[in-house]
Amino acid sequence: MNLLKDPRTRHRRLGVAAAAAGLLAALLTAGPAAATPDPGDSPAAQKKISQSDEAIAEAAIASGEIPGQDEIVHSDNIEHLANIPKEALPNFNSDLAFQGNYAFAGNYDGFRIFDIRNPKAPKTVAQVLCPGSQNDISVSGDLLFLSTDSSRSDNSCASTSQPATEKSSWEGMKIFDISDKANPKYVAAVETACGSHTHTLVPERKNVYLYVSSYSPSATFPDCQPPHDGISVIKVPRKSPEKAAVVGFPVLFPGEGTDGGGNPGSPTNPGVSKTTGCHDITVLPSKDLAAGACMGDGILFSIKDPANPKVIDRVQDNVNFAFWHSATFNQDADKVVFTDELGGGGAATCSAAIGPNRGADGIYDIVGKGDKRKLVFKSYYKIPRYQADTENCVAHNGSIIPVKGKDLMVQAWYQGGISVWDFTNSAKPKEIAYFERGPLTTDALSVGGSWSAYYYNGYIYSNDIIKGFDVLKLNDRRTDPAKRVKLRELNVQTQPDYFD
Repeated sequence: MNLLKDPRTRHRRLGVAAAAAGLLAALLTAGPAAATPDPGDSPAAQKKISQSDEAIAEAAIASGEIPGQDEIVHSDNIEHLANIPKEALPNFNSDLAFQGNYAFAGNYDGFRIFDIRNPKAPKTVAQVLCPGSQNDISVSGDLLFLSTDSSRSDNSCASTSQPATEKSSWEGMKIFDISDKANPKYVAAVETACGSHTHTLVPERKNVYLYVSSYSPSATFPDCQPPHDGISVIKVPRKSPEKAAVVGFPVLFPGEGTDGGGNPGSPTNPGVSKTTGCHDITVLPSKDLAAGACMGDGILFSIKDPANPKVIDRVQDNVNFAFWHSATFNQDADKVVFTDELGGGGAATCSAAIGPNRGADGIYDIVGKGDKRKLVFKSYYKIPRYQADTENCVAHNGSIIPVKGKDLMVQAWYQGGISVWDFTNSAKPKEIAYFERGPLTTDALSVGGSWSAYYYNGYIYSNDIIKGFDVLKLNDRRTDPAKRVKLRELNVQTQPDYFD
C-alpha cells in the first residue's frame, strides 16, 4: 500500500495518443444510444483492447505511473478501514442508503444490509435475492424502495429477464418492510412508465412520495415511446404501503411532436444524448427545491407541492456534457453540481485526450430568488489522475461532507476511485483527498470501481461494483467538523438540512 502525501504526485497515463483520440472521436460522434447510462445496462462487461494498449498499461504499471492490478493507493489523509467482498449476490453492486447503524447496498441481483456499528468490521445482516437492474435503493422509516429498470417476467423476486416486447413484461418500483432488518419482507410493487432507473424520496409524515426517473432508450420498447418527457410520481402511505400507486406524471419538458421539448441530441447536438426522460433527481426538502439531471438537460424546479413539481430553470451544455447523470446541492442551496456520465460509465474517459472538461462535474451557482432563480455555470471539476485504457472512469455518485461555511464533496469515479474535493470557490474547485485501486485487468476494458461514495456519520462508505463494500476514514482538519454531524437516516438524493 502506498501512502501519497500529495494526491497529484502520481501521474497516470491513458495509452497512446492515437488510441485515446480514437475513443474521443467515437464518443463525440455517437448518437444517444452510445451514452448508455451505468455499466450494467449493457450486457458486455468487458471489451478487448489492442495489444499495444495492453503493453502500454503493463509498462505503466511496471514504471509506477499507475498502480498495479488491484493495488490500493490513496492520499495520506484517508484511511482504508474495511472491505467486505460480495457473497450471495454476485452481480454488479450499485447504490447505497443509510439508517441508524445500518447501510443498505444495492446489487443487480437484490440488496444487502450491513450493520456498521463498528465501521472497521461491518457485519452482514441480510442478503435479499431480487433481480432487476439496477436496484437503485432508498429507505424511509420501516420501508425500503428498490428500482427495477429491466424487462421482467413479473413483479416478483423470482422473475426472469425477458424481451420488452412481451405483453407480460414488468418494470417499476418494489417496496419492502424492513422493520426487522434481518428479515425484510416484500410488500408491494408499482409499475411505472419505462420502469425505474433511479428514484428519489420526498418524505412526509404520513406518506412518502417517490419521483421515479426513467427514460426511453430506443424505439424498440413498445411501452416506452418518446416523448417520455416527465417523471412518475408515486404516493406510498406509510401505514398501508400496499396501497402505493402512481398519482401523477408531471411533464418537465413540454413540447410539440414525438420529441417533446427536451434536448434533441444528435445530430443537432453531436455527441449529446437526446432527452427522453431523467436519469436522476436530487431534492432539498428544507428549501422546497430539486435539481434534475435529464440526459441532455439540467433543470432546477420547485417542490412546494411535491405531487406537482414546477420547473424553474433549465440549462444545456452541448459542448462538454454528453449525458446529464446526477445532481448535488451545497447546503446553502446556492450551488448545484451536475455530473456528466460520458461513455455511459463503461468507457475509459479519464485521459489527457478527452481532457478535464468532459466526463466531469459541472458546477453551477444558483442566483436570484423564488421562481426566478437561475443556474449560472462556473467551472468543471475532474480528478487530476489519468487512468489506464482498461479502466472505466467518469464522474458518478457522491455526497456533501457537512462542514459549515465550506462546500466539500466525496464522489465515486468508478475505477478512477474516490475523490474528496472542495468547491467553496465554485470557479476554482480542488481535490483534497483520494482513494483508488489499480486496474482490474490489463488486457481488457473491464467494468468496475466505486459506483457510489457517500459520507455518513463520520465515515465514507463506497459500494464497489466488483470488489464489494468499502469503509474509509478521513483524517483532515478541513473535514473534521463533519464528524460532529449525526443523522438518523440518509438517502443522498434526498439531501438533509445538516445544520437544522
